[in-house]
Amino acid sequence: MDEAQIHAWLVLGVLASSILTVVALAFVSAPYGRHSRGGWGPGMNTRAAWIVMESPSVFGFLAVFFAGDHAWSLAPLVLLAMWQAHYVQRTLIYPFLLRTGGKPTPMSVVGMGFLFNCVNAYVNARAISHLASYDASWLVDPRFLVGAALFAFGYALNRMSDRSLRNLRAPGESGYKIPRGGAFELVSCPNYFGELVEWCGWAIATWSLAGLSFAVFTAANLVPRALSHHRWYREKFPEYPPARKAVIPFIL
Repeated sequence: MDEAQIHAWLVLGVLASSILTVVALAFVSAPYGRHSRGGWGPGMNTRAAWIVMESPSVFGFLAVFFAGDHAWSLAPLVLLAMWQAHYVQRTLIYPFLLRTGGKPTPMSVVGMGFLFNCVNAYVNARAISHLASYDASWLVDPRFLVGAALFAFGYALNRMSDRSLRNLRAPGESGYKIPRGGAFELVSCPNYFGELVEWCGWAIATWSLAGLSFAVFTAANLVPRALSHHRWYREKFPEYPPARKAVIPFIL
């Protein structure tokens, strides 16, 4: 079996894991953050957990990318910059901005996330720097332009929404409040909606099955979690805005 076949099977594995993930999360909320609870084994510091879990998406992606035959071509380098813009922030900056309230993250969750990110980083990095070939004209192709615009919009929305959530608590303050303003007037989880748009944009900009598989997995992971958050808000706050959707404005 050559590498292209192995890569194709791994992409199918990501798609299969999407099905398993959405089914599992329909019944059980992932046990971290506001849904933390016992019974999932030992925990670890949440900041360290994020760094460990997301690190393959920065360092593993770089290693695989620069081993590719097309790594130094312009279009793959632009795609690399897009990916790293998200994951350098998510891995090396975001964890230090978190106000965790001292809640640990189960090591079992960290392990599953780390394993997924190893596979996902490999299939996406290898797709754009080796298995596919993008010449410079790809950067003016309508598929790239639409995908990059969606990626940029989703990235900005994700970052702004995360910042709004952090600012709900003053330093040293604990507890939860109803988020207000901006996209929070439409959905409970605009940070998740932003990430969904971001990776749909990536799938279009790369025009690859690897990118599509990641977009599908992102939806399988984040939509059920957004629905769990939405239910939690409604149960905790009787005055929660009744017209607000969970994750997709006006729809879901």
